[in-house]
Amino acid sequence: MDASPAAFGATSTAADVVEGVDLRGAVAIVTGAASGIGVETARALAAAGASVTLAVRDVAAGERVADDIRGSSREADVAVARLDLADVHSVDAFAAAWAGPLHILVNNAGVMWTPETRTPEGWELQFATNHLGHFALATGLHTALAAGAAERPGGSRIVSVSSSGHASSSVDFDDLFFERRPYDAGVAYGQSKTANVLFAVEASRRWAGDGITANAVMPGGIWTNLQRHWDPALLETTKRQVTEAGFTAKTPEQGAATSVFVATSPTLAGVGGRYFEDCHEADVVDHLADGLHGVVAHALDPEAARRLWIVSLALLEAARARESRR
Repeated sequence: MDASPAAFGATSTAADVVEGVDLRGAVAIVTGAASGIGVETARALAAAGASVTLAVRDVAAGERVADDIRGSSREADVAVARLDLADVHSVDAFAAAWAGPLHILVNNAGVMWTPETRTPEGWELQFATNHLGHFALATGLHTALAAGAAERPGGSRIVSVSSSGHASSSVDFDDLFFERRPYDAGVAYGQSKTANVLFAVEASRRWAGDGITANAVMPGGIWTNLQRHWDPALLETTKRQVTEAGFTAKTPEQGAATSVFVATSPTLAGVGGRYFEDCHEADVVDHLADGLHGVVAHALDPEAARRLWIVSLALLEAARARESRR
């Protein structure tokens, strides 16, 4: 199959985009790989020969997925490790236990539209899980990623799974955790998804010299367990409305395609700090006319990306310092 970006689109599957790609010798981590598109992302990477660790909060569910992947590919090399992205100390323990080089890190896990909830650090849950947990993971694995880049042509890659929801909010640096403004689950989700893109922008700027690139992706319109916090009536109404409007939801296999494409395509060697959808780079738009396609400028703002990196480091350092004093 043609491996150029033009060969793939909205209906391509993860298996399609990885066909003909040889990942033997590559090591990958996929967060949130116990359900949804994380499962299919891990399955495709393993089928191409990568050694894949499923980094999951529910280890029993992760083991069931690992068994399923091994069943679909007898040579699949799949491991499971516990990771709770809302718990800084869990993330630090995962990174500290990691041994050896790392070539692909897919920051796939996430929560959406949760009721107002705070972590023990006082952080709003969606920002804590979707951004800060993944930020801590990537920075904690920087040495492993650099080692992987040094031994594999094309370097190491980070995939930051974002969403069209980024368009609903920039990062509010004056009130990250809704301590002064009323909590809005949709706005909180949008802020965290913008942060996912900004992370890719700044990680690529800082780490390109180490052979590490990072890109953000929009999986596409897909119904998964991610919507479990939606009001059931709203969810059913939304599904009916978009179906009547002619919208066809992606399957999990199709939803994983852009992540796998960005993680593996030879055409993207050295490419970083960008936002992809339907296996191609998205257009920068003023607003998402159809609610799904394009990326708004606030998510690619280099100054906001630098500021977010500094703020994120400070938040993590403060959390670790508090823990050390206990």
